[in-house]
Amino acid sequence: MGWDFSTEPEFQEKLDWIDEFVREEVEPLDLLFSGKAFHPLEGTLRTIVDPLKQQVRDRGLWACHLGPELGGQGYGQVKLSLMNEILGRSQWAPIVFGTQAPDTGNAEIIAHYGTDEQKARYLQPLLNGEIFSCYSMTEPQGGSDPALFGTTARRDGEDWVINGWKFFSSNARTAAFLIVMAITDSETDVYRGMSMFLVPTDTPGVEIVRNIGLMGEDRTEEGMHALIHYNDVRVPTESLLGGEGQAFVIAQTRLGGGRVHHAMRTVGMAQRALDMLCERAVSRKTRDGVLADKQSVRDYVADSYIELTQFRLFVLYVAWHIDQTGDYRAVRHDIAAIKVLTPQVLHNVAQRAIQVHGALGVSNEMPLGGLWMVAPIMGLVDGPTEVHRTTVGRQILKRYQPVEGLWPSQHLPTRLAAAKKKYAAFAEAFENEVGNW
Repeated sequence: MGWDFSTEPEFQEKLDWIDEFVREEVEPLDLLFSGKAFHPLEGTLRTIVDPLKQQVRDRGLWACHLGPELGGQGYGQVKLSLMNEILGRSQWAPIVFGTQAPDTGNAEIIAHYGTDEQKARYLQPLLNGEIFSCYSMTEPQGGSDPALFGTTARRDGEDWVINGWKFFSSNARTAAFLIVMAITDSETDVYRGMSMFLVPTDTPGVEIVRNIGLMGEDRTEEGMHALIHYNDVRVPTESLLGGEGQAFVIAQTRLGGGRVHHAMRTVGMAQRALDMLCERAVSRKTRDGVLADKQSVRDYVADSYIELTQFRLFVLYVAWHIDQTGDYRAVRHDIAAIKVLTPQVLHNVAQRAIQVHGALGVSNEMPLGGLWMVAPIMGLVDGPTEVHRTTVGRQILKRYQPVEGLWPSQHLPTRLAAAKKKYAAFAEAFENEVGNW
């Protein structure tokens, strides 16, 4: 299949507007209201943010990952990736554009698998940007390995009763509802025995034990990643999302595109770090010139540019391939590969930028420390790097077959013997002409 690197002029105009809008109108929110992006809009903040959201809607750029029937544009992965590259520069930009995780993925699975009643109750307010949601899957003892999950949901008359613990349930403290993954059939394998439930956060028995912050954040209850105890949480039958035992099928719907978007937002963050590196290099004077005159600094710039450009093109290739085939499974190994690269590239580029800024780089007067600390987080979001690296290796190895016999297929003596046999009729002529038969 061919690949066109160009962007349609009409869409490039949209990207140009997004770039300027985010820089001029949205990025100031990161400075004034840091850490408040996933809190319900109230008072002055609503007065500021609602008009920004309206400008996005007026431009037809709200929740572009969704189809027109849900108020979006139904953009493919390439266009979404190019948008997310810009939105990744700002904490608030995804909120203003209606593309914030985990709400985007949660909206997608409700749109695909929800009943009409579920869509009316949960999906529409989510699409309107009036509520937040939480994807409650990870568990304290099992991490992201579902084979070790212990949270269960059992039938009791017309209800389901959920019991267990969930860890790092992001945004639970401000979410209106949770999507809870639980074992509903312990007699079958884990991939067919789990189901998902839509659970309002104020349901009796939903106990948020504590809200955990990320490294570098204050050790207060202001964290956004909850440890939740589901203590005899009773929900009606209609809370089941999709069919019973369908949790893994549903989960794959939200994870493929989400990983591409995470990667492209990371491109935007890394580009921001590279911009700061280069600006510092040409600005900071030394006793015999500027930092940009130093070979080591030029190497930093070159290495960062090379890594980031390769990564960006790889992500766009994966997005393009999904658009061409509509099949996430066909590029499962490539989605895993960009997930492996995401924390590596961001760490490397941010680290070099910090180094060139010296003491200022590690201070809280520059955003570089925050970018640098995102890298290990991205190594765990949507599954740890080690799991994705294993996926890449396993999927690539499936393309190969074991060789017959003792020697590798490229063993030169064996290949030479085969070549001589193939052209045996010309042996005497070759011997006279080249002398190495």
